[in-house]
Amino acid sequence: MRTVLVTGTGGAGRTTVAAATALAAAREGQRTLLLTADRDGTPEALLGIAPLRGAPGRSADRLPWSVPVALAPGLWAARVVTEEWFRDELTVLQDRGRGMLDMLGSTPLDGEELTALPGVESVALLRALRAAHTAPPGTGWDVLVVDLPPAPETVALLALPEQLRRYLRRLLPAERQAARALRPMLAQLAGMPMPAQKLYELAERWEHELAGVQGVLESEATTVRVVVDPGPLADRALRTARAGLALHGCRVESVIANRLLPTGTPDPWLGALSGQQQAALKELYEQWAPAVPVRELPHLGRDPQGLGDATDPGPTGGGPVIVVPGEGGSADGDPIVVRPGGGRPGEAGGPRPTAGLAALAGPVGAPDPRPDRPAADPWSVEDRLADEGVLLWRLPLPGADRDGLGLVRRGDELIVTVGSFHRVLPLPSALRRCTVSGAGLREGHLQVRFTPDPDLWPKRP
Repeated sequence: MRTVLVTGTGGAGRTTVAAATALAAAREGQRTLLLTADRDGTPEALLGIAPLRGAPGRSADRLPWSVPVALAPGLWAARVVTEEWFRDELTVLQDRGRGMLDMLGSTPLDGEELTALPGVESVALLRALRAAHTAPPGTGWDVLVVDLPPAPETVALLALPEQLRRYLRRLLPAERQAARALRPMLAQLAGMPMPAQKLYELAERWEHELAGVQGVLESEATTVRVVVDPGPLADRALRTARAGLALHGCRVESVIANRLLPTGTPDPWLGALSGQQQAALKELYEQWAPAVPVRELPHLGRDPQGLGDATDPGPTGGGPVIVVPGEGGSADGDPIVVRPGGGRPGEAGGPRPTAGLAALAGPVGAPDPRPDRPAADPWSVEDRLADEGVLLWRLPLPGADRDGLGLVRRGDELIVTVGSFHRVLPLPSALRRCTVSGAGLREGHLQVRFTPDPDLWPKRP
């Protein structure tokens, strides 16, 4: 399945771009699901639909999202049902551990009194991502577009499966199989029942689910679209987000510069805003292109509402409509909508109402086809033993700066920190027999130098 994860800077229009991406994919004949975890009603207002609600029944009988709503031929929308998923998962956990809970004298919680805890949204979203990829053949979708939170939260979300699997391996190592075999004897020695078999089975199920989600994220068919409202404040946040995504091996497919105002306006106020956007847009191209395409979306003059007419190119006249405050607005104080060189709405030559998402589906573009297979390892080891006596591990970290970088060797792992993000990387086998002799950031790559340890490195004849 082709999967597109849409994130970006705060308030940049991620939901709009995700919906336009899904519409563009559906237009090309792909069965597409737009999935969101947003609970504030924004997706419904954008799409012009009734509230998305969960399906009745228990989790064993339903998927972890609301009933998909058909929006257009080949296009559906759904919301992750965090509350329902959390209640059902915790109920299952209580049932599996009932023996231990009874031994401790615990009183089980009723489903009606359970409320989703902070952070559960991330786990529920990952579970929905996994469920979409395990749908039976012929019943699923060709393209999944996921409306994700702002970039910092998204980076933490995408890092979660690997981190949780690492915790499980540390807390329940492979030796737990022997412990399970000795459980009856240990129970007699301890004089109390040992943890039930169901708890071990639950941990194994979590490991299986996390491995499946991590496989989806590491697939070549999963890419990220980064949305930004060009401006000086967004530039710094975007650099940090880019480094965080690269640290966790996420493949950025494109950068979407959203809500671009038209250039060449005679209005000095609008001209200043447009000039600021164009300066930021130039920085985007310098930082990302040509390795990552930069797509430009025009400002439609208002938030899109509904899908719109697929044959409607948007507002008439030279360029998109723009919103400016000023005198002469509507009676209720709303801003007026004008076009450089054109009249007001309703006047001769003035713009007609803006189109819906159909006006953005073309510029944002449908996701390109990609094979669903494990992506190539972005970390490469360069052999410089003959010339310099070192092995060089190159970690691509575009957007990172030296002040925010951290590097710690611990056993057979390397802990890399980029700003507020960090990742524990297992060392390739050759590097485990070396010591770290230096590191540097050059042209968007963290280059770590490893010198062979004479006590561990094979002696040459």
